[in-house]
Amino acid sequence: MQTQRYRFTWQLAVVLFMSWLLAGCGINNIPQYDEQVKSAWSQVENQYQRRADLIPNLVETVKGFARQEQETLTAVTEARSRATSIQISAEDLDDPQKLQQFQQAQNQLTGALSRLMAVSERYPDLKSNQNFLALQSQLEGTENRIAVARRDFIAAVERYNTEIRTFPGRIWHSLLYSDMPIRDNFEATAENAEQAPQVQFQ
Repeated sequence: MQTQRYRFTWQLAVVLFMSWLLAGCGINNIPQYDEQVKSAWSQVENQYQRRADLIPNLVETVKGFARQEQETLTAVTEARSRATSIQISAEDLDDPQKLQQFQQAQNQLTGALSRLMAVSERYPDLKSNQNFLALQSQLEGTENRIAVARRDFIAAVERYNTEIRTFPGRIWHSLLYSDMPIRDNFEATAENAEQAPQVQFQ
């Protein structure tokens, strides 16, 4: 009886020690980092949605002042519709083609918004309208938030990819998480993407 109790205590101690050892060796890092990637992507989508939500109000405000700019207003509305029709779920993050389609639609919307802002330069009354100025300011803030969300997503993907390609994460990946692939990151899809767009918010 004493021997069995001793053996049970010894086995329990070994199990607890192994659990402690495994918990400290990074076995959980890969799924944690994967969840951070998904969370960061959700924030990117959240900011793009915020931008899409601002656009109808902006278009309506401009319409009141610049009815003859129908072509530009239509282009913005259509670009918004395309951008919001392409949704990327966390499962789609492994598909570089879907990511590229999503980014191209967002780039088209950015271009259409740039043209809309250029229209405002031709209408002094519009430029001084409080509604327009408030929407313009919110849109500028949203563009900044999009940049931050994309930066955070890029960092999360880098951390995840580094973990599954380096020791000891590489071992855990091959043993336990081989179904979790390396993730693609954001790439510039617009021509001359390294140059800042000439958008004036004044």
